[in-house]
Amino acid sequence: MGRLLYSMIVSADGYVADSEGRFADWARPDEEVLEAVNEDTADVGTFLYGRRMYEMMAVWETDPAVQSQSPQSEEFARHWQSKEKIVYSTTLEDVDTKLTRLERDFTPKEVRAVKETAGHDLTVDGPSLAAEAFRHGLVDEVHMLVCPIVLGGGLRMLPDVRLNLRLRAERRFGNDMVQLKYTVD
Repeated sequence: MGRLLYSMIVSADGYVADSEGRFADWARPDEEVLEAVNEDTADVGTFLYGRRMYEMMAVWETDPAVQSQSPQSEEFARHWQSKEKIVYSTTLEDVDTKLTRLERDFTPKEVRAVKETAGHDLTVDGPSLAAEAFRHGLVDEVHMLVCPIVLGGGLRMLPDVRLNLRLRAERRFGNDMVQLKYTVD
């Protein structure tokens, strides 16, 4: 059985984007952090995305310039391209990456079935889709890459639901980012 992991880069005050929707100027992982992301991604077999997150991540297959930024970027692109992706969207007409299927509705029963039959972990990426997964008790772990910045507002990583978390692992990086991995009880 696979675990459903929710992993995001987040500000110290819990936001994945600032009040203007920006994240690239403060949330860019350095090579050491990207290496840790690659280690975690190696164990993932399926990515669950909403439309916006899928469109942002598709560059790992569609834009050679992004892939060739560094050896760690090339490795992440290889991981990403080799994994199954399920995109949940009512507005997206089609997907333009391999190993990707488009679903119109996020159906908890179907996601639960995928988890139960998977021989690998799955991720749910993006706060809106993750909120749905949390509301239905599907998320097994929360992974945060915490940036040393306070944004004061924006798009929150975690939904407005009560979560009991148990710290499973922590790691500090040279750029003052911290990786926290929690099990959802």
